[in-house]
Amino acid sequence: MNAVRGRSAAVASVRENSRTDSYLMELQVGYCTNVHAGPTWETARANLERHALAVKQAVRPHTTMGVGLWLAADAARQLLTEGLEEARAWLNDVGLLPFTLNGFPYGDFHQPVVKHRVYHPTWWEPSRRDYTFDLIRVQHALLPPGMEGSISTLPIAWNHPQPTDAQWRLAAQHLAEVAELLARLEREEGRTITICLEPEPGCCLQRSKDVVQFFEGYLLPQGNEAAIRRHLRVCHDVCHASVMFETQDEVFVRYQAAGIAVGKVQVSAAIHVPLDRMNSDERRGALDQLARFAEDRYLHQTVIQAREGEQFFEDLPLALAAHSDREAASGDWRIHFHVPVYLSHFGHLATTQSDILSCLVAARDRSHVKHFEVETYAWSVLPEDLKQPHLADGIAEELRWFDGALASLTG
Repeated sequence: MNAVRGRSAAVASVRENSRTDSYLMELQVGYCTNVHAGPTWETARANLERHALAVKQAVRPHTTMGVGLWLAADAARQLLTEGLEEARAWLNDVGLLPFTLNGFPYGDFHQPVVKHRVYHPTWWEPSRRDYTFDLIRVQHALLPPGMEGSISTLPIAWNHPQPTDAQWRLAAQHLAEVAELLARLEREEGRTITICLEPEPGCCLQRSKDVVQFFEGYLLPQGNEAAIRRHLRVCHDVCHASVMFETQDEVFVRYQAAGIAVGKVQVSAAIHVPLDRMNSDERRGALDQLARFAEDRYLHQTVIQAREGEQFFEDLPLALAAHSDREAASGDWRIHFHVPVYLSHFGHLATTQSDILSCLVAARDRSHVKHFEVETYAWSVLPEDLKQPHLADGIAEELRWFDGALASLTG
């Protein structure tokens, strides 16, 4: 009997590994180029030449390398009017494949202060819809025939103040118009492109349940359910779910149960500070170190789970000010600061790196997502001791770590 059980387990293991191998062969992997400054196509291309080609030489010297291309609104419009053919030829010649686009930041993502500006325009404003239309046309032109594309986008708006019902409905209408365009593109050109809403702490869609409620309460009532479910999906950012204390599996289970597809995964890690596991000296040291991450360019939403309940702060300096007594501070802190994914801890601080591994298992078992984009956009504002001598070195190390994480699925 034990021998039979052993053979059954071995057969099951072989089948599981075979399924995983097949899944891994279908994946597209790259890094998000919103880490590079530059709102025009000239600056975007210069950054790709300087950084992306160096990354490719380090990790994909003999094959095409995927990139998550970020094009600000001006850059996308510029390409459509005067440079699309040249851009496609150049990307093909150098071996960069923009299988996914980041359509979240509309304007200059590296201006001195970004903060709440990144959430404008909202999805109830026509300019957000029109920008997305432009990105669809650009990606369709840049991708090889038959390849599926994905575009991540704003989770409707920042949630303070909360949208009115009319604004929710208008946002849903604009997204439904995008779905109709994408359905027509697929019928007429055979190209599948998906728009992927990216939940983020503090936004209208910040947890998976918010996404489900938006689909069921606003999107699906727009009509044309088939087009909406096929072409409107989710961009699951691992860091964002971690900050909101959602487990990776529960997120994918909820989407699966609601019939909502995950179109892409942004591979990212948050800062994790488990203060309740530390003594008073360690807590003081951890919060002193954390204060070095309070910078002026980006919002770093902070969620604290403590005995008295959950606290949400829209930015890290606000959380630190509310817990100025370092030795008395408590709770489990998660901070929306994208740190290099190859780090599990540094000094007194930890990261949510292990959630990336959990996400890979959940994505394989509970979805059909094939697009994975490493997105550590905060290299320029990291403390100096976490930076690499050259940006390309850090990105390459992240991609090598993620390759190993994918390989561990078959272990």
